[in-house]
Amino acid sequence: MAGKKAKRTRDIQPFYAMEVLAKAYRMEAQGRDVIHLEVGEPDFASPNEVVKAGCSALTGGHTKYTPALGIPELRQAIADSYEESCRPNIARVAVTPGSSGALMLAFGVLIDEGDQVLLADPGYPCNSNFIRLYGGQPVLVPTDASSNYQLSADLIRQHWQEKTAAVLLASPSNPTGTVITPAEMSAIVTTVDELGGVCIVDEIYHGLTYDIEVRSALHDSDNVFIVNSFSKYFGMTGWRIGWLVSPQDYVAEINKFAQNLYISTSAPAQYAAVSAMTAPVIAECERRRLEFMARRDYLVPALRDIGFKIPLMPQGAFYVYADISAFSEDSEQFALDVLENTGVALTPGRDFGEYRHLAHVRFSYANTMERLHDAVARLRDYLGTFNA
Repeated sequence: MAGKKAKRTRDIQPFYAMEVLAKAYRMEAQGRDVIHLEVGEPDFASPNEVVKAGCSALTGGHTKYTPALGIPELRQAIADSYEESCRPNIARVAVTPGSSGALMLAFGVLIDEGDQVLLADPGYPCNSNFIRLYGGQPVLVPTDASSNYQLSADLIRQHWQEKTAAVLLASPSNPTGTVITPAEMSAIVTTVDELGGVCIVDEIYHGLTYDIEVRSALHDSDNVFIVNSFSKYFGMTGWRIGWLVSPQDYVAEINKFAQNLYISTSAPAQYAAVSAMTAPVIAECERRRLEFMARRDYLVPALRDIGFKIPLMPQGAFYVYADISAFSEDSEQFALDVLENTGVALTPGRDFGEYRHLAHVRFSYANTMERLHDAVARLRDYLGTFNA
């Protein structure tokens, strides 16, 4: 007989994209050509200089534990990556196993049993599960194009309750690619501070922005938690390395949690990440950013022409959150049908929240321009039959 399972396991849902992905793999095993637009990671490999630095770390014997908050040279490089006007001291920087590790630290030092955290819906689903892990309650706030698919100071005031302890923001966001303007971010930080809460700001898609200037929320306050990662802009998803900038008052607690949760982040990955902060690698990442922008500029108008409703042009990341109301009332079935009939893999909206999830799918343009053209042609041929 199986042993007891923790109650929290009932609240954590699998990615619905996994069902699509499993079917895609089965189709590929049968010889079908599948265009993957469901994948949430850059299609580019890690920059060569990063790979070389990782290999040098391995051959140089950097294979042991490091300090829990990371090697000093990487923590300093991260601190130096921020503008001088808001640059944190090195003590506030913690190197983590991906941005997930950073979120676990932030929620670990902030959330008590029963505390509420406000999040935008749609948003990245794992965030709610991190909150539940500590006994907190995620409160999903419906957002749409009228609020740029983001929380605002007004929305936060409307949904704030006695048990609300924090607000989690993501700019640019997954799945919508929208950005919180500097003015709105300042208003949000001021509002949350007045209400007695704390802001946690996910900036992991910083660097991958288009037609807009973004700045870190550190410009607005030293009392915010900033989550970032080497995964997206630097193309280092599999290295599992990110960072957290915390307020000074939480540094000791962050250090204790890091020591107990994971001891330290991968040493070779940390040395590789130091090289990511150098000029040659950043120049390569900028070339990749321009390629992502070119893909976005092709894909969004092409999808709109087919019949997808995309009210806002994404300003960052590499996603398009598209309304499928012209074709279906069930995004999960729609994604499976599209995959079966066209070989194009999409992510159903259910993976990103509850608000109008059956009316949306997410496209990732982390694929070559050639494959994007092919995907659009297949979708046009198939979906054209809906209005024939």
